[in-house]
Amino acid sequence: MPRIRLDTDGPVVTVRLDHPPMNAFDTAQRGELAAAVRELADSRAVRAVVLYGGERLFAAGADVGALAAMGPEEVRGWNRALQRTFDEVARLPVPVVAAITGYALGGGLELALAADYRVAADDAVLGQPEVQLGIMPGSGGTQRLTRLIGPSRAKNLLMTGRRVGAEEALRLGLVDEIVPRGEVYGTALRYARRLAEGPAAALEAIKEAVDHGADAGLAAGLALERSLFTGVFGTADAATGIRSFLEHGPGRASFEGPAGDSRPLDGKRTTGKG
Repeated sequence: MPRIRLDTDGPVVTVRLDHPPMNAFDTAQRGELAAAVRELADSRAVRAVVLYGGERLFAAGADVGALAAMGPEEVRGWNRALQRTFDEVARLPVPVVAAITGYALGGGLELALAADYRVAADDAVLGQPEVQLGIMPGSGGTQRLTRLIGPSRAKNLLMTGRRVGAEEALRLGLVDEIVPRGEVYGTALRYARRLAEGPAAALEAIKEAVDHGADAGLAAGLALERSLFTGVFGTADAATGIRSFLEHGPGRASFEGPAGDSRPLDGKRTTGKG
């Protein structure tokens, strides 16, 4: 059975983890996620993405049983592939919103960290418990978590392996919004729809400036910002937005986005909320 499902709602696509009971990452799910993300990256019809594990939980990490059967060289290759896949999620050229219900642990949290915005259920539980197995996170946890909440707080979570509830996660900056469990997906989808209505080139440039600028010195970040600003200024969306502002005031522009293929991903995908 497929472990990843893509549900299309206009320009927003939900990447649904569908590997019960815990959505644990094994080789098959990792491969399906990688294929799905590459398909999304190549589609000009996709304007925003939602990551969702279902009403019960987001994802409880890697398949520990499968890892236990691997030797060091095999696990190195497996980890490299999973890290690369999560990096491809982070590098999608559109906004990515994680809808977190239940548990987001280990690799599950690392996938959520690859999103641009995280909506969590008020009873969600998050953590990087790998140290309790005598190992460490290997798919972005030590790097993205540190950049998100700072070195001291990241070390506390990584070195103790403790789990945090939604309220603490919000205080730490680990998630951006908490809502009742039954509202998580709808909230994430509404936010993704809102972003999907924006100017695609500008949103992609903002994401690139923030993500790459954060890893550079200030001077390099400002140079990147100047370059991206110049490129965005020449787009049709910029002409539309500036004209609308001058004629009607702020916040009234309707953006068309990039010209090109607007077909759905393929006939196998379902349409709706998933």
